[in-house]
Amino acid sequence: QVRLVESGGGLVQPGGSLRLSCAASGFSLDYYAIAWFRQAPGKEREGVSCITSTDGSTNYGDSVKGRFTMSRDNAKNTAYLQMNSLKPEDTAVYYCAVTRGGFYCSFNMNEYDYFGQGTQVTVSS
Repeated sequence: QVRLVESGGGLVQPGGSLRLSCAASGFSLDYYAIAWFRQAPGKEREGVSCITSTDGSTNYGDSVKGRFTMSRDNAKNTAYLQMNSLKPEDTAVYYCAVTRGGFYCSFNMNEYDYFGQGTQVTVSS
């Protein structure tokens, strides 16, 4: 059974850091591009970052560039999102998603085959 499980969310003060994990089971991440999306209350889901399966190239949304870093560990079948200098506007449910092939990655949700259930990130003092 294909499954993606996000973890690492929580409550953090502005300026703080969190590290999200996306653990895959039932399949190998080796041949999949992976993305993180987020959705804040009352807003549409938006792309945060993505990483290819081939050379590990990454893309980031403009609002998180320079603050967030995405990585993957195929041996652990897990992807990560290191979030630094967090702001209140980063508050959202964060989802990971995968698409087979993965020679490139995008923020088009329609291209992704599987999504996780999400983990809540709240940035507040």
